Amino acid sequence: MASTNAKALIDTEPVQGTRDFPPEEMRFRTFLFNHFRKVSKEFGFEEYDAPMLESEKLYTRKAGEEIVQQMYNFTTKGGHNVALRPEMTPSLARLVIQKGQSLLLPIKWFSIPQCWRYEAITRGRRREHFQWNCDILGVPSITAEAELIAAAITFLSNVGLTAKDVGFKINSRKLLQTVLLKAGVEQAQFAPVCVIVDKIEKVERAEIVDMLKKLGLDESVVDTILTTLAIKTMEEMKTVVGEDADVVKELTELFNLLGAYGFEDWVVFDASVVRGLAYYTGVVFECFDRAGELRAICGGGRYDNLMQTYGHNRAIPACGFGFGDCVIKELLMVKGLMPSLEAEVQDLVIPFNETMRRPAIEVAQKLRDAGRSVDIVLKSKQSPKQSFSYADRVGAVRAIFVAPSEWANQSVVVKNLRADGKDRADGDRGTVTLLADLV
Repeated sequence: MASTNAKALIDTEPVQGTRDFPPEEMRFRTFLFNHFRKVSKEFGFEEYDAPMLESEKLYTRKAGEEIVQQMYNFTTKGGHNVALRPEMTPSLARLVIQKGQSLLLPIKWFSIPQCWRYEAITRGRRREHFQWNCDILGVPSITAEAELIAAAITFLSNVGLTAKDVGFKINSRKLLQTVLLKAGVEQAQFAPVCVIVDKIEKVERAEIVDMLKKLGLDESVVDTILTTLAIKTMEEMKTVVGEDADVVKELTELFNLLGAYGFEDWVVFDASVVRGLAYYTGVVFECFDRAGELRAICGGGRYDNLMQTYGHNRAIPACGFGFGDCVIKELLMVKGLMPSLEAEVQDLVIPFNETMRRPAIEVAQKLRDAGRSVDIVLKSKQSPKQSFSYADRVGAVRAIFVAPSEWANQSVVVKNLRADGKDRADGDRGTVTLLADLV
């Protein structure tokens, strides 16, 4: 019978919808972030960050967005209403407004924030996720959207995906806006309409129709909206709004620019893409897997009026995208493209006994000072077999033995454990190497 004094074991699972990152998971996260940063640097973006905790008012817009209902929000002991950030763009806007005239435009900024939303947990969706954000502010032309989409495609290509695996659906809210204005729909209703129709692949058509009618739209207008969303080619769009419409010229230029980047096979026009955030004003886009098994891999668009929404005295043209870490991992797993990320250190230093502890530390520090990654056996009275087992577990490339006889001659014994990419046989006794030649 168990002792009644035994302490109850704590719940070892993370909070529902969140994740732990032990070393084997952290290696993939680091791999992903390194690729995010590499592409960002190649495209000239600068990294920034902001607090995970923001004022709740930053997110409480009034267009019926899901994000408002999904916030992790609470009142502090000081009486302030705050929220864990559900997205990064409002924080970016706050930073830009804060800097005012001292910020020289245009800017290209990126970040990899952790975002929080209390929503249903499904494949590729958690209640927290990391998101690569790239934004360009101060550029009103379509060249900014082309640069952003090109950066996202470059990342996808770098991790092994091709245009046969994924694509980008591109649209402009100006298309639906043009059609609705012709139908007599008020400008104030446009953002709520976009929030609703963004759900078109998530809920039944009848439910979409019902939600649109609750906005006060006539059935004929609802039919017009659904017909417009079904447009799949630029030619169809031209017949609806005319070849000279600004939205046609803008999207035509965007596709031409993406062709110049060499990415024409990655992109398609799709009028059903509107994105679910109310602040988008122009071009919007989503990355999708062509097999149709996963939710959107990333998405973004233009949001020229967001600064004024927050009280700024002038509009700043802006566009950006968010690229989460959950769906891309699912996709790489499906495609067999998950990288092999074993633990690895370059050297493991092994003292012969405790009398050689100080020399072993000196060797380890010499190697670290030279820029090598180095571990050292810390346990005393560890057998050679145990040391080799540890070397294998940490992925050591070399074992360096520090023993009295060699140390007397300013030497150590170096054993290559993975020469030519293969584990060396235990029979290899290693090579006596002068300290001066160790690095």
